[in-house]
Amino acid sequence: MLQRFLPLLVLAACSASSNTTGTPGAPNQAPNTFVADLPIARAPFRDVQVDWKQRLDQPYVFVEARGSYTNVGRSLERVFALAAAAGIEPTGAPFALYYDDPGKVAVDALRLRACLPVAGALETKGELGYGVLESTTVAYAFVAGPYPEVPRSYPALFAYLARMDWVENGPIREIYLVNPGEVKDFSELVTEVQVPATAAR
Repeated sequence: MLQRFLPLLVLAACSASSNTTGTPGAPNQAPNTFVADLPIARAPFRDVQVDWKQRLDQPYVFVEARGSYTNVGRSLERVFALAAAAGIEPTGAPFALYYDDPGKVAVDALRLRACLPVAGALETKGELGYGVLESTTVAYAFVAGPYPEVPRSYPALFAYLARMDWVENGPIREIYLVNPGEVKDFSELVTEVQVPATAAR
């Protein structure tokens, strides 16, 4: 599993810094296995299909970072390296938790976690942390394209929350579902965006 997603980290760093598409030079990998239960939105993201579901508890290991969200690739590289050194095998696709609104929080104060899902409770030390995303309702959508383009789908998710009379209730989670080693162009990448939600008061 670690080797399967390592090329993703290189891509995340490159796409975040260049904000352009291209062809990753990663070796061939096993086929992608995710199944999208909604249409996958594509640029210019005029028709983003959003629904809701109940997310189950998810144990995970993570590293925390502050600063521009475009640096998520470096944090993902770090969490993969620390997990490998600790003999921890992830159970699924890597994801990131974004805690702050860049429109309201200074860039150097933005908080994120780069995460790998794991099977259950385990001990960590040093920079590598352990947590559990508690079961909650989420609004979600599937978005294609380079990772810096993913936030262009957010307005549709927040419009959905408003229609449901819900509000955001926790960090946004972006799950990076497609291994860049399996695609010819970054436009083929797919991210699932989840926004935790609760009823407005």
